[in-house]
Amino acid sequence: MNTETEFTYTGTSNLEVMQDATKYNAWLVSLILRHVKSAPSKIMDIGAGIGLFADAVKKRGHSVVCVEPDVRQVILLQAKGFEVHKSPDTVPDKTFDLIYALNVLEHIADDRDALAQWSAKLKPGGYILIYVPAFRILFSSMDVKVGHFRRYRRKELSKKVLQAGLQPVGKVRYADCLGFFAAWLYKLTDKSGDVKRGGLIFYDRYCFPLSRICDRIFGLLFGKNVFVVAKKTDII
Repeated sequence: MNTETEFTYTGTSNLEVMQDATKYNAWLVSLILRHVKSAPSKIMDIGAGIGLFADAVKKRGHSVVCVEPDVRQVILLQAKGFEVHKSPDTVPDKTFDLIYALNVLEHIADDRDALAQWSAKLKPGGYILIYVPAFRILFSSMDVKVGHFRRYRRKELSKKVLQAGLQPVGKVRYADCLGFFAAWLYKLTDKSGDVKRGGLIFYDRYCFPLSRICDRIFGLLFGKNVFVVAKKTDII
């Protein structure tokens, strides 16, 4: 990530286009809410962006605190009524029932330190959802544009989560297996780093539902993304 005091995210235009991926976004919201054990719950959205997921989770009756370094997006989130922090440093430890970071960890140079920091913000028994891009072979102009340091494999993500004092709940899984091939084609044909709205909407409406079905078979082998749900196990 940019280390300047007034950080601005280079991929905001892509975030805005991604609002049109309604089926994909609805699935991610369901993935978040699946691990909320009580309502209302105290939840932290790390890398909240323009508030797409924070809005959806808040509407379900939960209290959402946003962490977002981009100065423009901070203003937007505050206008929506969210408590916003530019860094987790200013958030008290042992506060949250659930933390989620969707496509955020890959932006951070020292991801091990970030995971340890996020872990400290969870209540004992709390959950964290980490969802990141998968497979270095898919690293493309888009990754460069938005400031990605890496893409992950299941084994690497599991190892780093365990090192942060978090215990994976179930297996680390890949997601959107058909998206793997779409991302590979994008890498070969696009140098702009931009998300094309027309192609995104077509994939979201007609391909992503099928991809989710295929994930049941191939979720341990490959996908465009990889995710883990982990639990804070310490009781100190």
